[in-house]
Amino acid sequence: MSLGIPDDGGNPYGDLELTDPTAMRALSHPVRLAILSRLQRYGAATATELSEHVGASPSVTSWHLRHLARFGLVRDSAGGGDARKRYWEASAGGFRFRFPDDEEGQAASRVLHRSIFEQSDDLPRRWLVEDEPRLEAEWRREAGLSNTTVQLTEGELAAVNAAIEQVLAPYVTRKAADQPAGARHVRFLRYVLPEAESR
Repeated sequence: MSLGIPDDGGNPYGDLELTDPTAMRALSHPVRLAILSRLQRYGAATATELSEHVGASPSVTSWHLRHLARFGLVRDSAGGGDARKRYWEASAGGFRFRFPDDEEGQAASRVLHRSIFEQSDDLPRRWLVEDEPRLEAEWRREAGLSNTTVQLTEGELAAVNAAIEQVLAPYVTRKAADQPAGARHVRFLRYVLPEAESR
C-alpha cells in the first residue's frame, strides 16, 4: 500500500503518508499538486470546477483526478449535492513523505520535493502583492518572515520539527464547525534547509 496514516506519534496532523515511489512521482506533476491543494483547502469539486484553477481543461483535470485516486489521494465525494455530476474530495487534509533509504525512493522523493518547492516559490511574493496591503494592522503585526540559522544535529533538527508540529496540530486538525469567530486561513511556509558539509 502506498499510503497510510501511521500511529507512531510522528504524524500529528493525520496526513496521508506516501511511501511508494510511484505515488511520489504521480503526485509530483504540477497539475496534480494544484488539484490536491485546491481540494484540501476548498473541499469537494468537480473536474470542471477544478479546471478553472489548475491550468488544465476539464477532461485533462478528470484524467489527473483518476490518477490521484489510484493512489488514494482523492476519492469520490457525496458532498457535492448534484447526483448528475462527479464530485471529488481529498482523502486527507494533507500528505507527507519521508526521504527513504532505497535509491528508487530517494530519486522519487527528490522529484516530489522539487515540484513542491516550485509550486510554493511564488507564494510569498503573491501574498505581498495581493493580501498584505489589505490586512488590518493587528494581522499585519503577526505576519511576516522568520529567517533564523542555528547549528543543530540531525536529531535536534528532528526534535525541533516535531515540536513545531505538536504546537500546530490542534489547529490543523480542528473541525470547521469548531473554528472560533474571526479565524482565517494562515499559511505557514516552513522551509527547513540544512547546509551541506563544507568540503
